[in-house]
Amino acid sequence: MATVHDIPIGLAATGTRREFDSLGDVDVPAGRYWGAQTQRSLEHFNIGDDRMPKEVYHAYGIVKKAAAVVNTGAGRLPAWKGRLIQRVCDEVASGALDEEFPLYVWQTGSGTQSNMNVNEVISNRCIQLVAGTLGSQRPVHPNDHVNMGQSSNDTFPTAMHIAAYTMTTHRTIPALKRLRDALAQHARTWDDVVKIGRTHLEDATPLTVGQEWSGYHAALDDAIAEVEHATDGLLQLAVGGTAVGTGLNAPTGFGAQVAREIAAMTGAPFQAAPNPFAAQGTLDRMVRAHGALKSLAVTLFKIANDLRWLGSGPRTGLHELLLPANEPGSSIMPGKVNPTQAEAMLMVAIQVIASDVAVTMGGAEGNFELNAFRPILIDNYLHSARILADMSEHFRSYMVEGAALNEPQLASNVERSVMMVTALSPLIGYDKAAVISHHAIAHDLTLKQAALANGVSEELFDRVVDPLALTHGG
Repeated sequence: MATVHDIPIGLAATGTRREFDSLGDVDVPAGRYWGAQTQRSLEHFNIGDDRMPKEVYHAYGIVKKAAAVVNTGAGRLPAWKGRLIQRVCDEVASGALDEEFPLYVWQTGSGTQSNMNVNEVISNRCIQLVAGTLGSQRPVHPNDHVNMGQSSNDTFPTAMHIAAYTMTTHRTIPALKRLRDALAQHARTWDDVVKIGRTHLEDATPLTVGQEWSGYHAALDDAIAEVEHATDGLLQLAVGGTAVGTGLNAPTGFGAQVAREIAAMTGAPFQAAPNPFAAQGTLDRMVRAHGALKSLAVTLFKIANDLRWLGSGPRTGLHELLLPANEPGSSIMPGKVNPTQAEAMLMVAIQVIASDVAVTMGGAEGNFELNAFRPILIDNYLHSARILADMSEHFRSYMVEGAALNEPQLASNVERSVMMVTALSPLIGYDKAAVISHHAIAHDLTLKQAALANGVSEELFDRVVDPLALTHGG
C-alpha cells in the first residue's frame, strides 16, 4: 500500500517527459497530466478549434468513479488504490482538471481518445499523489486499473448520456419552465383585453390578448413535455457491454452495478440498458432527444417571431406590444430600439434546427456493433441544450417579462376592424355580410357605419357585434 499525500493539482515541471503506449514512446508536455495517447490525438487531430465539451469529461469522472467503487467492492482493485482513483475521479467530475482535457471533437468516432485522455490523467494524478514517477503507469495503470472492466465503446456513450441528461434537466428544462410561466402570467393579466386576430397575415375576428398568449404558453408547455419524455430515454446506459455488447472482460452484472452507483452519485434513475447491442450499435435515443430540442426550437421560433412583429413600429408597424428598450438599436438612427432578444432567439432556433441535421446524419451512420460518430452528436447536443437554456433565460428576462400592451393601438384596431362582420353573417347571410365588408374597406368606414348604410339596424348591430363577447364563440 502506497502512502497518499495531499498534493495540490498542478505540475511545475517544464519541457517534456517521455510517456509510452502500445505503439511506443511519445514526448508530452511535462506540465500536463495526460499521456501518450492524448498527445498522439492532439497531433493527429488538431482540426479547427472545436474541443470536446467539458461536460463529457465531468460525466466521465462519474463513470470512472462508479466503476472503481464496484471494482473495489468486489476486490478486483486493492482498497487503497480504489479509493485513490475515486478521489481523482471527484476532481475530474468537479471540473478541477478541465485544463487536462484538450482534445478536439474531430477524433476517432468511438471516443476512444477522450476515454484514454481521462484514463491517463487519472493515472498520472494518482501517481503524483503517491509521489511516484509520472508516465511510469505504476502503481495506477490507465488501462488495467482506471479502465478496468470497461471499453471506450460502452463508457463513451454512457458519459454522453449522463452529460446530455444532466445539461437538459439541470439547465434547459428549468429555463424553459421559467419562460413558460412568464408567458402564462401575461396570459392571465391580459385575459380581458380584446384585440383583432390575424390569419394569413390579414385581419380576422377578435380574441383577447390573454387567449393569444395562452396559445404561446400551451405550445411551450407541450414542447417541454416532449423534451422531458425524450430526455428520459437517456437514462439507459451502455455501460457493461465493453467492446461489442457482450461484456467481454467485465464481470457478470458489472454494468448494472456501475449504473446503480451512477444513479446514486447523480440522483437520477440511470440504469444499464436492457440490450447493450442497441445501446452501443446505435445512438437512437440521443437522436430522439435532440429531435425534441429541434421541435422545441420550432415552437420558440414561432413565439419570438410573433412578438417581434407585434412590437414592430413605433409609427409604421403593428405596435401592439411595447417591448423593453435594452440597448440602442442603431449606430446611425438616434432613438431606434430593436427586438434584439427575439432576433437572437430566432438565430438560436435556426442553429438548433441545423444541428439536428448533423445529429440525424451521425445517428444514421455507424456500422454493425458500433456507431462511430459519437463526438459530433454529443458536441451538437450539448451546444443545442446550452444555447436553448441561455437564450430562454435572456428572452424571458429581457423581453417577455418587461413587455407591455399598447392599449390605444389595440382599441383603435378593434374599432376599425371589418372582419367582425362575421358575427352578422348567420343573421343576414354571407353575401350581404361580404357586401358590408367590401363597402367599409372601399369607403374607409367603420364596420358599424358600413352596416347601417347597407340596411342593418343599429339595435341589431350593437347586440351582435360585441367584441368581447365574440372572443368566446357561440
